[in-house]
Amino acid sequence: MNGKATTTRPRPDRGRSALGPALELVHTGRAPTRAVLTAELGVTRATAGAVAAELEALGLIRVDSRPGAAAGSQGRPSHRLTIDDNGPVALAAQIHADGFRAALVGLGGRIVATAPGCVTVSADPAQVLQAVVEAGAALLRETGRRCVGAGLAVPSAVAEPDGTALNPLHVAWPAGAPVRDIFAELVGAAGIAGPAFTGNDVNLAALAEHRHGAGRGAQHLLCVATGHRGVGGALVLDGRLHTGSSGLALEVGHLTVNPEGRPCHCGSRGCLDVEADPLAFLTAAGREPGPEVSLLQQCRDLLRTAADDPGVRAATEQLIDRLGLGLAGLVNILNPDRIILGGLHRELLAADPERLRAVVADRSLWGRSGSVPILGCTLDHNSLVGAAELAWQPVLDDPLAALGRQAA
Repeated sequence: MNGKATTTRPRPDRGRSALGPALELVHTGRAPTRAVLTAELGVTRATAGAVAAELEALGLIRVDSRPGAAAGSQGRPSHRLTIDDNGPVALAAQIHADGFRAALVGLGGRIVATAPGCVTVSADPAQVLQAVVEAGAALLRETGRRCVGAGLAVPSAVAEPDGTALNPLHVAWPAGAPVRDIFAELVGAAGIAGPAFTGNDVNLAALAEHRHGAGRGAQHLLCVATGHRGVGGALVLDGRLHTGSSGLALEVGHLTVNPEGRPCHCGSRGCLDVEADPLAFLTAAGREPGPEVSLLQQCRDLLRTAADDPGVRAATEQLIDRLGLGLAGLVNILNPDRIILGGLHRELLAADPERLRAVVADRSLWGRSGSVPILGCTLDHNSLVGAAELAWQPVLDDPLAALGRQAA
């Protein structure tokens, strides 16, 4: 989360109540020193020192034994605070149309180890989730790391409070599959410690980018992305994901951007979901998707030829215009202070940033009155990092309750 204005917790005075806020500040990079921690928490130096020492005893952070000053800084040197590189991890996993990836993610959004899995995602979600959990358990055995919990990112809206995948359009799962319960049961059966969570992949990408990447510091952050198939969106308001009344908000893929366009899985035509995803790009460029690499990688490879291939250049411009039209509608409705783009959309932005920004400005009220920054996501595997954030949240809320007191 991005600063004092984004938290709803009262400022702690001392003791245990300060541990969670202090850990969150170090976790998101907003307290690189004990002096900054003191100022951010609004406590005495002695209290900040005791809090930092407690977090260090829990194996979560490191406190430099000797205070030092940053180059060019003035004032009293302060002890630097860093994430403990040997500390606990969260098991994170992402399912997508081309398979899955499992990873171990530490505090600070740092990916410690990964295990890509290219398997066919069958109609039975338990099958691929079993492979995910087995891969994660193997990583934990290999690294010997303590696990705080598990998080799963899925290519579907996840209905709350049931944790069901309501519209897994690009995998063969039945609508309403109880993915959270299946994942939690498999995690427990594998002996993996901690609670298990499930969320929409783009929601989790936005959460990760807001805490650790291109969205850091934004108050009203809009994220739109396409990875393997389809288009998703997410909104972070004052540091919290806006998921609507039942977890189903920001289904931006079903905005109509071409009324005479391709049929969409939702029953409409010309939705962003089928007009601005990797398959749409390959089709517009006159290319058949191949089985050897992911659709996203095929698009990346093709974009490198845009300068020399008129067909690829025309496809790039067409998708940029479709994406810009969708973003303009979202800007009119949501009035974000920053937009971040992921997957193929990040590549399209890099290919012709001025064209995309011009389309958004021309077709949106607020784009004309004041430019909305449009940036590419900066984190590799941001949905994985966001899935880990779900598992880390109980630790950020109350480190002692989640981990138990350890000896210094």
